[in-house]
Amino acid sequence: MRAYFSEIGLRIYLGDAIEILKQLPEESVDLIFADPPYNLSNDGFTCHAGKRVSVNKGKWDKSKGVEEDFNFHFEWIGACKKILKPEGSMWISGTYHSIYSCGFALQKQGWHIINDICWFKPNASPNLSCRMFTASHETLIWAKKDKKAKHTFNYELMKTGDWSADFIKKPNKQMRSVWAIGTPENGEKRYGKHPTQKPEDLLKRIILAASKEGDIVLDPFCGSGTTGVIALRYKRRFVGIDFEEKYLSDIAIPRLKDELEVRRCALFKTLAVKDSVDEYGLLP
Repeated sequence: MRAYFSEIGLRIYLGDAIEILKQLPEESVDLIFADPPYNLSNDGFTCHAGKRVSVNKGKWDKSKGVEEDFNFHFEWIGACKKILKPEGSMWISGTYHSIYSCGFALQKQGWHIINDICWFKPNASPNLSCRMFTASHETLIWAKKDKKAKHTFNYELMKTGDWSADFIKKPNKQMRSVWAIGTPENGEKRYGKHPTQKPEDLLKRIILAASKEGDIVLDPFCGSGTTGVIALRYKRRFVGIDFEEKYLSDIAIPRLKDELEVRRCALFKTLAVKDSVDEYGLLP
């Protein structure tokens, strides 16, 4: 199977996530972060930058009905289970439009749910209808294939690391399951806007919590490439998949190239020979 874009330590595939996942080697991935379609493009409206805008994101985000939406989630989650290592883990993000279907699929397939995380967005868009509470969070499910498996959790880093941007996290106290992280900053969208782009701080916390240096991180709906950017930044390897070529070519790949260049420059400054750089698989 040929990658759409590749560097050492990095592979990007263009196409249907389920079909590509089926072609990847079994038990080859350490960590999966998945941000599947939320199926909320229902011709409604929301607020963005103070203006009323459509919630429609594209055909890929339109619901096909409860049963078909669930079958889609069941199938891609099952494909992820085959490629995840026995002691690996998977994170799934979503709103109420999709996260309950994903959770039920995990239960049906025998996954063990480690945590559910409430990602609180302090700067979430206001609600224009004034007929409901303002949506200010998303839910993340963290799961592993087997309850007895010894998954990676970097407890001390989560407890004592610098998470000062999150006003909920108290210094040197256990990290709780409610995280206050804002939406993507402007600099993260300099190549263009993806409708479901996740903030770098969110992926930083997930990847540092649940993987080790050198691990392979996979995102089956990689969109703007945030998961890959953070994986490379913290010396992990990355495999990304997306169905929309324009997002890969215009946003994700330029961002990943930039991050690779930053890594190359930093490593050349601190290491004397190229052979040492290859320890992290970031150079050709």
